[in-house]
Amino acid sequence: MPLPRLIVLALLLVGTTFVISQSVTRVRFEIAMAVAFAIAVFIFVFIRAEAGLYLVLCSMLLSPEFTVTGGGLAESRAVVLRLEDLLLIAIALSWVAKMAVNKELGLVAKTPLNRWVFLYVAVTLMATLYGYVSGTVKTAAGFFYVLKYVEYFVVYYMTVNNLRDRPQAWRLVTTAFVTAAFVSLVGIAQIPSGERVSAPFEGEVGEPNTFGGYLLFMIAVVAGVALETTRLRVRAATVGLLGLMVLPFLFTLSRASYVGVVPMVLALAALTTRRRLMLGVLVLTLAAAPLLVPSLLPAPVAKRIAYTFEPEHGQTTVRFGRVAFDPSTSERFVAFRKAFEGWTQRPLLGWGVTGFRFMDAQYARTLVETGIVGLAAFLALQAAVLRGGLASFKALDDPEDRGIALGFVAGTVGLLAHAIGSNTFIIVRIMEPFWFFAGVVMVLPALRRDEARAPEVAPVLRYSV
Repeated sequence: MPLPRLIVLALLLVGTTFVISQSVTRVRFEIAMAVAFAIAVFIFVFIRAEAGLYLVLCSMLLSPEFTVTGGGLAESRAVVLRLEDLLLIAIALSWVAKMAVNKELGLVAKTPLNRWVFLYVAVTLMATLYGYVSGTVKTAAGFFYVLKYVEYFVVYYMTVNNLRDRPQAWRLVTTAFVTAAFVSLVGIAQIPSGERVSAPFEGEVGEPNTFGGYLLFMIAVVAGVALETTRLRVRAATVGLLGLMVLPFLFTLSRASYVGVVPMVLALAALTTRRRLMLGVLVLTLAAAPLLVPSLLPAPVAKRIAYTFEPEHGQTTVRFGRVAFDPSTSERFVAFRKAFEGWTQRPLLGWGVTGFRFMDAQYARTLVETGIVGLAAFLALQAAVLRGGLASFKALDDPEDRGIALGFVAGTVGLLAHAIGSNTFIIVRIMEPFWFFAGVVMVLPALRRDEARAPEVAPVLRYSV
């Protein structure tokens, strides 16, 4: 190891020892351990950058949470941090430190999404700073939420900067699949309790909608591989994983996630090379649905769907003609109306992140918090993601690689529908896998070209130190 890196590593070890010794005697044990964990991750990733990606993938939905701020924050405005948040911050700082030591490392690789990511971050930051200046954003929650928005992109850039070859990419993808299998088993174990299924370590109140969004995306990615692969063993493994994920997905009872299934499946059917098979299955499913659904659909799922059209006396009820909705669905419609009313007062940059009332609807929230400029930046970013995914799907010739790209595009379409009734694109447990697979899909064509140019050289896993 070069002398500059040895010096930096020695300083980090000395600093770690000092911070831990001071923390143990002056602050709560949990905080001291969190600080120690963050510093350990910093050093670990500084030495082996790829290790940070494995840590992120293994921590998806498997890390505890704690509340940083609360009290005066309106409605669900308490800032909830998870171990993943500390992990991502430590990884980002470690990457910056590596760049300072090794000038050959770039901050970000050149990808089709760069300009749109930077635009979205800049607009979100500007809107929130304007909110602080004008008085609509009054607490530290605005800062923490903007920080959370930005940290998701750390996963994307760590992925695109550290992928060196296809075998490495597939090792990481396999890790993500294994994590999905594990959390699905945890979800299945919750079904007998009769409660809505949610991810592990979610505090006193679970978040089934978050778990449903995560499973929706992972189901799409795995289904893409299952459709495109030509290898029987891979198809059997992916179909088995699909079966494992579908059961807890149903028992999340997340209607926003159910809504996302329809466009996700349609995207798979429209793009897959097995289009005839998918269309045949869809037609057969639609024809048999009236007979099979009532008997095959679990009773809690059927009851949850039917509840959508059951208003409650004394609760908020929205009606369209003779159709009335339950309080939860009605609240989504009310949120859109109030967001529009708030947006008309501050149309360009909105009220700033956390500057308006809490609402669990991505598009309404983005519009009222960051204005028409922020909503345009958000939609432009998602459009760029879809264009990049489709371009990779068309450029790739390996069936499994194409399957990853296909599943990513379909999963993105599903999440865009999920976002109608959820803050999908600001939830760390959904955005971590989303931006990881975005990085893989954007880089795979280049890795394939590099492999084709040097067929005589076996792929080698390289660590950048």
